Amino acid sequence: MTAIAQRPAILAAGLATAVLLAILVTADAKKAALFLVGLALGVTLYHAAFGFTGAYRRAIVERDISGVAAQALMLAAAMLLFAPILAAGSVFGHGVSGALAPVSVSMAFGAFLFGIGMQIGGGCASGTLFTAAGGDVRMMLVLVFFCVGAFWGSLDLAWWTTLPSLGRISLAETWGWKIAIPLQLSALILIYGALRLIGGRHKRPLWPADGFSLDQLLRGPWPLLLGAALLAVLNWLTLLIAGHAWSITWGFSLWAAKIAMALGWDPATSDFWSGTFQAGALARPILADTTSVMNIGILIGAMAAAALAGKLAPRFRIGARPLIAAVVGGLALGYGARLAYGCNIGAFFSGVASTSLHGWVWILAAIPGNIVGVRLRPLFGLSV
Repeated sequence: MTAIAQRPAILAAGLATAVLLAILVTADAKKAALFLVGLALGVTLYHAAFGFTGAYRRAIVERDISGVAAQALMLAAAMLLFAPILAAGSVFGHGVSGALAPVSVSMAFGAFLFGIGMQIGGGCASGTLFTAAGGDVRMMLVLVFFCVGAFWGSLDLAWWTTLPSLGRISLAETWGWKIAIPLQLSALILIYGALRLIGGRHKRPLWPADGFSLDQLLRGPWPLLLGAALLAVLNWLTLLIAGHAWSITWGFSLWAAKIAMALGWDPATSDFWSGTFQAGALARPILADTTSVMNIGILIGAMAAAALAGKLAPRFRIGARPLIAAVVGGLALGYGARLAYGCNIGAFFSGVASTSLHGWVWILAAIPGNIVGVRLRPLFGLSV
């Protein structure tokens, strides 16, 4: 389909952007800026097809480490961008904080479960958003059950947090930034070297040998290296504007909780939702929540990118087993993300960029989960 044939979707994305910007600028200019960052994230994720799930599956099945290498470069860039801001503790007159979370049994199990969900569901948190917005009806279903699973996890979180925990561990706070950043960069180099030694190869270029044209900029696909660089910069902009790093799955928990509350659920029955921050978020409109605003921006940005490229073509025929996989995978993603204090973005990407040990433990637990998930895919009628 051509972009002209998808003019209604383009107009809808433009109208939604204009209306939301008008509302946000009036209420909170900072959130309006974050909405624009979300739009840019949606466009970047879609055009660069920067999904973590597919990258891990290709590494596991085909030994293609192109996507993993791009993620390593993205992490390295984000670390270097984050370090001076987090070391200063403030920017533009407001405080900043990294993505820190406890290293615990529940966090590790949640990451493992999330890894399984990635492969069964067919996407991670960011991947679910941009593919669903790009017209993938099955991923729209995954997104729905992602939200349900995240809410379910929030109701059980009080029990999970009773399990052993080392607490929050910041490598920068423990050893200082001059040691933490070189240490993490060295870890990335060692991981890449180990992957090469066991047979990992680049089967896709990080940058096309024949260059990158203006038409590709408008229609995609974008080179992996460009996607990695832009995601690092956009996460950094989120830190500068919001005072905290990019996250996604809190918004999913909140959306489901608000729907549950509208259906008669009492937040006072939950330890998690009785907390000051959570109760306040439930009481305020969705557009008052930073993560939700950015998630909505990602959805609109990805939809606009797909429509402008002439690729927005929803397909409604889904087999029974892939349909079940969407439900099971979505629930595993949501429940796992809630236990793990985030997903591949909030826990892994933003956590490692903030020198939080939980970011490294997250990926160490999520990779075995991905391996299990890949093995389970044929049971749900999904290709390996």
